[in-house]
Amino acid sequence: MYIVLIIVTVLVCALLGLIVLIQNPKGGGLASNFSSSSQLMGVQKTGDFLEKGTWVLAIGLMVLTLAINVSVKGASSTSGDNSGLRDKIEKATKPGAIAPVTAPTLPAAGTAPKTDSTKK
Repeated sequence: MYIVLIIVTVLVCALLGLIVLIQNPKGGGLASNFSSSSQLMGVQKTGDFLEKGTWVLAIGLMVLTLAINVSVKGASSTSGDNSGLRDKIEKATKPGAIAPVTAPTLPAAGTAPKTDSTKK
């Protein structure tokens, strides 16, 4: 499910980028192309359309990112596959779960180490 949400999010990001690039901050942009006598939507309506499209896509992007976050967290907490792994992590993090490690003792100075004389 979250793969579909990711694909839709990528498409919304691409569309949002295109709409932002079409807009011109000084009032030109796409609206300047419709300056002939047969205007399709008019200069002001084109600006309104691009502004509304920007807002709709930005809000849609926020909603999609929240939906992806909820679906991924919901899938990881409800799956039974991680129960064994979770138990191992809980056992390993308990303070008494790990046995203390002792350092090996060294022979005293001046004494020869013991060797196994049976192996030749």
